[in-house]
Amino acid sequence: MKGGTGEHSYATNAHDQRRASYETRHVVVEHVREMLKKIAFPGYIKVADFGCSSGENTLLVLSLIFNTIMESYQHIGQNLPEIDFCLNDLPENDFNTTFKLVPSFLEKLEMDVRGRCFVSGVPGSFYSRLFPSKSLYFIHSSFSVHWLSKIPDGLENNTKNIHIKDPCPPNVYKSYFNQFKKDFSLFLKLRSEETVPNGHMVLTFMGRKVSNPLFKDCFQIWSMLSDCVLDLVSEGVVKESDMESFNIPFYNPNEEEVKEVVLEEGSFEINKIEKMEHILPYKIDGSEEEEDEDLSLHLETGKKHASWARSITEPLLVAHFGDAIIDPVFDKYARYMAKYLSVSHHRPNTTLIFVVSLTKK
Repeated sequence: MKGGTGEHSYATNAHDQRRASYETRHVVVEHVREMLKKIAFPGYIKVADFGCSSGENTLLVLSLIFNTIMESYQHIGQNLPEIDFCLNDLPENDFNTTFKLVPSFLEKLEMDVRGRCFVSGVPGSFYSRLFPSKSLYFIHSSFSVHWLSKIPDGLENNTKNIHIKDPCPPNVYKSYFNQFKKDFSLFLKLRSEETVPNGHMVLTFMGRKVSNPLFKDCFQIWSMLSDCVLDLVSEGVVKESDMESFNIPFYNPNEEEVKEVVLEEGSFEINKIEKMEHILPYKIDGSEEEEDEDLSLHLETGKKHASWARSITEPLLVAHFGDAIIDPVFDKYARYMAKYLSVSHHRPNTTLIFVVSLTKK
C-alpha cells in the first residue's frame, strides 16, 4: 500500500476498508468472547493483526478487541489481563504512520486499563513464520489474504490483461487458483503453529459470488486498470512488452474454494463464513449507452475512486513500470469512472466480502 498521509496514501483513502471493518465488528466481538471462554480467561493475551497496513484502521480494530476483552473480564469479576498487540505487514510497509497514532490511541483508553495495553510492530511476510509456537490467542486480518505471495506461474500468454478477465486464456484462472490454494494453505499452517489450542482467527477478504471466475470478470477494478494501461500502450507511453509481463498478485475466491482449502489443510475448524455484498461499479456494457451531457459533474467522484485505487496499487505499478506511469494511468482511471457514473442505466458489479471465523483445533 502507498505510505504516508498524502492525498493518494492508503491512510487517507481506506474509507471502504474502514466501513467494512465496522460492518463486521460483531463477528470480531463474538469470537473474542468465545475465545476467552475456551481458554479460561488467562492473565496474558497476545493478539496479532496480519496485514495491518498504515493509518488508523488497524488501531480501530485493536480498540474493539481490547475493549471487548476488558469488558468480558470485568463482567465476571476476573483480574484484568495484559494484552500484547502485534501489528504485522511487509518490511516495506509504512509502520511509522501507524506508530505516530499509538499515543493518542492509548490516551483514549480508561486510565485503569491503559497500562495493560502494549503495541508493537512485526515486519515480515505472513507467508512465513512470525511468532513463537503456541503464542497467539487471537488473530485478525482484514483485506489482506486475497493478496498472493507472488505472481502465479504460467501467465505468459495473459498478454492483454493484468488479471483474470473475459476473454483470457483458460489456464489463467487455474494458475491464479492454484497459487491461492498454495498460499492460503501455507498461511493457515503457519498460523496453526503460532496459535494456542482453541485460539480464534477472524479473516476479512474479498471474494466472489459465483463459481465461474470469468462472470463479469473476477475483480472488475482490475479490468479498469487494465484498460487504462492498454490505452497508454496504444499511445506509446508504456512499452507493450511491459504490459504483457505485468499481472496483479490478487485472487478473490468463492465460498467453496475457501472451504476446500481450510478443510484440506485441517488445522482449523470453520465456525462461520459470513458474506456481505460490496459494489464495485465498473464497467459499461456497450458504448452506445445514453450519457449525461456533462461528464464533469462526475469527475470529482471519479477522482476519488482513482485515488482509492492508486493507494493500493501504486507501489506495484512503480516497481514494474516506473514512476512516469502513475499520473497518466490514474488520470485515465478517473475519467473512465466519471464516464461510467454518467451512464443512466449502468449496472454496478457486486462482489463479496467474506468474513471467515476459525478456531484452532
